Amino acid sequence: MRPLVILALLWIAWCSLHSLLISQRLQSLARRLPGRLGRAYRLFYILISMLTLLPVLWYQFSLSERVILQDNPVLLLVQAALLLYGTVMFYLGARVYDLRTFLGISQWRNREGNGTEPSMRFLTNGILARVRHPWYSGGIALIWGFGSITDVFLLTRVLLTAYLLIGTLLEEQRLILKFGDRYRAYRRRVPMLIPWPPG
Repeated sequence: MRPLVILALLWIAWCSLHSLLISQRLQSLARRLPGRLGRAYRLFYILISMLTLLPVLWYQFSLSERVILQDNPVLLLVQAALLLYGTVMFYLGARVYDLRTFLGISQWRNREGNGTEPSMRFLTNGILARVRHPWYSGGIALIWGFGSITDVFLLTRVLLTAYLLIGTLLEEQRLILKFGDRYRAYRRRVPMLIPWPPG
C-alpha cells in the first residue's frame, strides 16, 4: 500500500474517532457514569484526541516528501498572513468562550455540568459579532499557513480542511436545534467563516 494512502487512512481514522468521541450518542452514555467518571469525560475526550494524534503525526513526518510548490516571497507572505489571521482568531475566540468549561476543567473541579460538553449559551459578543465560528476559521488558516507545499502536507491539509468544514456544518445544525429561530436570525446577520462587519 502506498505511503500516502496509509497516511490518508490514518487521518480519516483519527477524524472518525474524534467525531465519535464527541457524538451526542456517546456523550449521552457518558452522562450515566457515576460521580467524577461522568464529569471527567470531556477531559478524557481531549486527552485521547491528543494521544491518538501523535502516531499519525509520527508517521507523516517519517515520510519522504516531494515539493509541489517551491517557497517564494509571495507564498511565504501569504502563509505568514494566514498564520497571523489564525492566531488572532484563536485569541479572540478565547476571549469569548469559557476555556475552563470548554476543556472540562470546571466540570472536573467544581462539579459543574456533567463533563460531556460545555454548557451552551447563546453568545454573539466579541469576535462572534463578526464571524460565527472563529476557531474553525482560524484552524483552517493555520493548516494552510504552516509548512511547505509538499505532496504529504497537501494531502493532510485537504483532509483536515474537509474535516473542519464538515464539523462546522454539523455544529451549525446542532446550534439550530438548540437555539432555533434566534440562531437562524444570527446566521443571516453574521458570516460563518470569513469575518465581516455585522450587517
